[in-house]
Amino acid sequence: MKDIRFNISLYIIVPVIFAGIAILSIIVTYNTTTYYLAKAINPRGPVALWGGLLIAFTLICGILIVKLIIDPVKRFVIRAKDLGVVKNVQPPASASAINDDMGKFTRVFDQVTELLSKVEAQQLFPDIIGQSKVMRGVFNQIVKVAPKESTVLITGETGTGKELIARSIHQHSKRQDHPFVAINCAAIPEGLLESELFGHEKGAFTGANTKKPGKFELADGGTLFLDEIGDMPLDTQAKVLRAIEDNTIERVGAIKPIKVNVRFIAATNRNLEKMVEAGRFRQDLFYRLNVFPMVLPPLRQRREDIPLLVEKFLHEMGKQLHISSEALQLLTTNDWPGNVRELKNALESAAVLSDHKILPANLPASLSRIDNAPGNASKELALRFDGQENDSDLDARIKNYERRIIIDALRQSGGVQVNAAGILGIKERSLWHRIKKHHINIAEFKH
Repeated sequence: MKDIRFNISLYIIVPVIFAGIAILSIIVTYNTTTYYLAKAINPRGPVALWGGLLIAFTLICGILIVKLIIDPVKRFVIRAKDLGVVKNVQPPASASAINDDMGKFTRVFDQVTELLSKVEAQQLFPDIIGQSKVMRGVFNQIVKVAPKESTVLITGETGTGKELIARSIHQHSKRQDHPFVAINCAAIPEGLLESELFGHEKGAFTGANTKKPGKFELADGGTLFLDEIGDMPLDTQAKVLRAIEDNTIERVGAIKPIKVNVRFIAATNRNLEKMVEAGRFRQDLFYRLNVFPMVLPPLRQRREDIPLLVEKFLHEMGKQLHISSEALQLLTTNDWPGNVRELKNALESAAVLSDHKILPANLPASLSRIDNAPGNASKELALRFDGQENDSDLDARIKNYERRIIIDALRQSGGVQVNAAGILGIKERSLWHRIKKHHINIAEFKH
């Protein structure tokens, strides 16, 4: 006999149960009352008995629901805490969070979701170091666009890893078994860029002694990554636009078009919209490339990834190197205008000067400055205390150093103490006491 089962959501079952109890109680109460009134008997006793039975029945239903639904959740939470999967986090003092069981369950589930998303990001993108929320947002975009054939335009500051993202899109696409060809449009002279992209025939120009296929042909069936496309000359842009629209190219010096099947990913650190307005980039090419735009966050917007990047870079150097907490703090609080590339160069420089442990003194001198802050208030505060170190004893220097670090964290977080505490790796209450101790005015850092 075929087993026929229907799966009904708890969001339907539980309300239906209690609605049924309410309807049943109304019907029984009405019938009981009318029955005894028809016989001229006071219905108070039977109605009270029925009410007691209804209360007992409802109580039993509530207990069963708690046992069947809430108890497994509670066991999961206890087990997760025993395994160290989640932290025993208390609700923020400034928030009006409920400290009951459901509030605790919600916070634990949020932590488990956060942990699983980090694990998934690490599994899907092992070559990209980043577990921050903004980077997981980028990973989510990669997963969505990779299986499609859409053209992707990656924008972001220099050193944010645009080529790494482009490679990840290719690796998660249906073209992963075909070539990934990258070309830096800014690194090739204007006169040679067209030949590099489309190839050339023998004798097409002086020095063309052999026939040479271009990047379009080499990427046939795969992905072509046009890096720094904002530096491409206008004449070449017109030919690239035709190749994207028609999937055909012509080698330099040839008259016969060649059919190609290529997916395009472009990247730039320039503002293409402003370049279009200035007439330095073709509007039609911009619209053709900007099908799926992706914006990579700079390193200063994902500071929680810096310790992971530092660990990776030190491991790649092949030395038994460690980094002190003070040096790591300086790296975390720096703005990094050169992003990941600048961080790697700073670590390589520090590794040359250190033996086994990287100290603040080994880092480039520019990292110890806080005077690059965008706000005048933080500049004045930082400079005011930087000038006292030469004439201070050790305790005063440590105190001034702590104050500068707190000021920089508050500047980065816009005066939000919860975020500043996260940057510093301390609890919010501890930060609050330190702010009071150093007489720091939070209002000066509010955006």
